[in-house]
Amino acid sequence: MKALIINCSPVRTGATAEIVRIAEGQLSARYDTKSICIDDYSFEFCKGCRTCHKTARCVMDDDVNRIMDELDAADVIVSVAPSYWADIPGQFKAFIDRRTPWCDTHEPHATIREGKRGYAVALRTGPGMHECDRIIQSIEHFYGHLHIACTGHLGLTAIEYKENVEPRRQEIEEFCKAI
Repeated sequence: MKALIINCSPVRTGATAEIVRIAEGQLSARYDTKSICIDDYSFEFCKGCRTCHKTARCVMDDDVNRIMDELDAADVIVSVAPSYWADIPGQFKAFIDRRTPWCDTHEPHATIREGKRGYAVALRTGPGMHECDRIIQSIEHFYGHLHIACTGHLGLTAIEYKENVEPRRQEIEEFCKAI
C-alpha cells in the first residue's frame, strides 16, 4: 500500500515540513511512502470558465495533473497544513480550486481510484483549536468531493517554528500509529 504525505505549506523547511518528516518516518515502516510539497509544483489559478463541467478536463495543462496522479496512486493521503490567516495556505487552496474537474458536483467528472483513506493535520501558532478545526474542515471537504474517506485528524496548537514540533513528537507519532 502507498501513502502520500502532502506538505500544504510553501515552506519546505519549517514546522509543517518537520511534521511531514516525522509522519513519513512513522508510516514508512508500513507503507511505500512519498512526501511532496505543494510549492514544488507549478500551476495557475482556476479561471472559473467551467469548461471542466462539460469536459471533465481543465483547459490548462500543468502540474495539477501531476499532483492528481500522486493522489490517484496513493491508498492513504495525509495533508499537513499550517494556518495562514485562519485557513489553509493560498497555494493549497489554489490547488483545491484547480482540481474541480475531479469534483463530484457535476457530470461528467474525472475520477481517482476509490477506497482511499484521508487524514488531516493542522497546525497554528496560537493556543486555540478553532483555526485548526477550520483547516481540518477545509481538507476534509476537499477529500469528500474526491471520495476519499475522512479517517482521522490532528490539530496542533502553539507551533510557530520547527523547534516547537519536537516537544509534540510523541503526539504526532501516536496519531500516525492509527493510520
